[in-house]
Amino acid sequence: MAFEVRFWGVRGSVASPGPDTAAVGGNTSSLEVRAGDTRVLLDAGTGIRQLGDALLAEGRVDVTILLSHLHWDHIQGLPFFTPVYLPTTRVRIWGPPGERTSLHDVLAQQMAPPVFPVTFDDLASRIETRELHAGERFRLGSLDVSVARLNHPGGVLAYRLESGGHALVYATDNEPGDPVFDKNVRRLAEGADVLIYDSQYLPEEYEAKRRGWGHSHWREAVNIVMQSGSRELVLFHHDPDHDDTVIDKVVQEARNYFPRVRAAAEGMEMVIGTSASSVAGR
Repeated sequence: MAFEVRFWGVRGSVASPGPDTAAVGGNTSSLEVRAGDTRVLLDAGTGIRQLGDALLAEGRVDVTILLSHLHWDHIQGLPFFTPVYLPTTRVRIWGPPGERTSLHDVLAQQMAPPVFPVTFDDLASRIETRELHAGERFRLGSLDVSVARLNHPGGVLAYRLESGGHALVYATDNEPGDPVFDKNVRRLAEGADVLIYDSQYLPEEYEAKRRGWGHSHWREAVNIVMQSGSRELVLFHHDPDHDDTVIDKVVQEARNYFPRVRAAAEGMEMVIGTSASSVAGR
């Protein structure tokens, strides 16, 4: 069964709106996966605000949100996800536990007074939180989901979503260099139709001053897609200081090593299970 993915937020660290980033987009991480009646959202950065409005336009909202980790750029859109304020909405928010507290408590902390006027526990929707761990496998509608842990301060989870023998891998906020985690991401991406991978830095930026910050670069993304046998690479989690021109140049350089590379951009849609084709985007 074919399924679709749409990108609503593609930026890392902090939202970066403006004329120089308008083509790729400035919202932080938020993706939507559609498989029949199943809706799975990957991360809850600022892009989830517009995603919520689009879901409401279709009717009652029933979704699962899979969080890669709990750094703010991946959860900060949740208080502005309009469906959570409606009693007709059902939301399952699944992701890793916090370093010192539960997943529920981390989400509640970002909406606690005086930071936000509505508390997490006062939201009108039916919300279920569940903590996930590396090695888990579960089913969401017609999608089989596998979970792996990658290399990022505080930990991060990557997800492989499969249906009918076709697979999408979402692996953001991963730093190369640890042999265990390097093996994990390659195993998770093995034979996938599409690999969405953290390429926040340029290789020279990473080598000069970004080691230990928990992110990767396009050259490592190309290594992973080639070594795992994935068929298409989407560069993701763009640095807020990288404008459209920089990202276009990165894509062109990456295509010198692997032809099927594109940069994630807001509004871009892909079909997984035919010939991973872009409906809209760069």
